[in-house]
Amino acid sequence: MAEIDHLVVRAESLAEGVEHVEAALGVKMAGGGEHKGHGTHNRLMSLGGDRYLEVIAPNPAEPAPKHARMFDMDRFSGTPSLSAWVLRVKNISQAMAIAPEGMGEILALSRGEFRWLFSFPPGGRLPYDGAFPALIEWQSEHPAPLLPATGCHLQALKIYHPQAEELRQALVPLIRDKRLLVFQGATFSIRARFATAHGTRLLGM
Repeated sequence: MAEIDHLVVRAESLAEGVEHVEAALGVKMAGGGEHKGHGTHNRLMSLGGDRYLEVIAPNPAEPAPKHARMFDMDRFSGTPSLSAWVLRVKNISQAMAIAPEGMGEILALSRGEFRWLFSFPPGGRLPYDGAFPALIEWQSEHPAPLLPATGCHLQALKIYHPQAEELRQALVPLIRDKRLLVFQGATFSIRARFATAHGTRLLGM
């Protein structure tokens, strides 16, 4: 079965995204870098073990790529928000075979010493308006254990979508995690609850 690998906060600028997360969770972000050729850069924050939170934004130091940016970044504007999530799988080809249509192709990506295989949907938008997770298969050491400890841990990930039951059934073959909850909603939104040194904190749109 797959596991929650990381959560994704989109932002128009990396500085705005980092400020948003640090204010919400009371924890400093660290690490990250550029995704060469894909027009984005990021910062990371440990959620304990091999799980982390990512802030991602367009990279103004790099030309816009010819293809769409991941996580529907090209259509994003406004306040930084928790917008996507990623599942870690042992065999991405097998996982893609049982995932919904629209997951796209498998790309081999890298950032510094880190290497991974990643599902890349056409147009940058994942199935169910982005509510379905991207898939990742790490080909190198995982970055999360190398990040500074924060004392911040994921308690619950709540996803709201008009096709909640259909989304729930699409997730069943891949993941069964009591922290993952899918609810009926008028539009897609995602919210997360964390245990921190400052008590319970929330992120979400």
